[in-house]
Amino acid sequence: MSNKQTILVWDIPTRVFHWLLVICFAGAWLTSESERLQMIHYAFGYSACALVLFRLFWGIMGTRYARFTQFLKGPAEMMKHAKGLLSGDQHSTPGHNPVGGIVMVGLMLLILLIGLTGYFSVKEFLGDLMGEAHEAIASLALAVVVVHVAAAIIMSLLQKENLVRSMVTGKKQGLPEEAIRFPQYLIGLLLVLGSIYCFYMILTGAVPSLTQ
Repeated sequence: MSNKQTILVWDIPTRVFHWLLVICFAGAWLTSESERLQMIHYAFGYSACALVLFRLFWGIMGTRYARFTQFLKGPAEMMKHAKGLLSGDQHSTPGHNPVGGIVMVGLMLLILLIGLTGYFSVKEFLGDLMGEAHEAIASLALAVVVVHVAAAIIMSLLQKENLVRSMVTGKKQGLPEEAIRFPQYLIGLLLVLGSIYCFYMILTGAVPSLTQ
């Protein structure tokens, strides 16, 4: 008999990071072709990079399911999970599954590369090469986002659990002993304020070395 119940899995900083990154990525993509909105594009882009840097820190120092050690597994574990999905013999995990974790980390690295190539493009380093690389990597990141969203929907159907909603509420089905104890409200609030400050500083041109 299963003792599973609704438990807290995702802390506040992890959820804040996720949805702020969604906003920043979408905002940067939608403003990428407009010269009039160039500073907004920069603000969204650099804020996304700042969020990823925070997430790398939180992946080491955060709560149980935010830590990379919880979901970054070796090739054997990833293959086992993938085979389970294909055969229908799969089970839900409180945190990220091994494949989803790799996709998430890959997307974060792509976002950092987008920011880096964008910076070098502004500085006109290597002529048009950095600009072309910036656009190509952004397109690749968008493809990864589409795969991520599709996978979340499919896994929600397979596991009969709304994974998108769980990234809003922080709650999933699991055993009582699997729950995290502290949501980390203060760090979540600081992340929101820090992100707003970063966006504002870039938007107003207060850090010209990044935008000129």
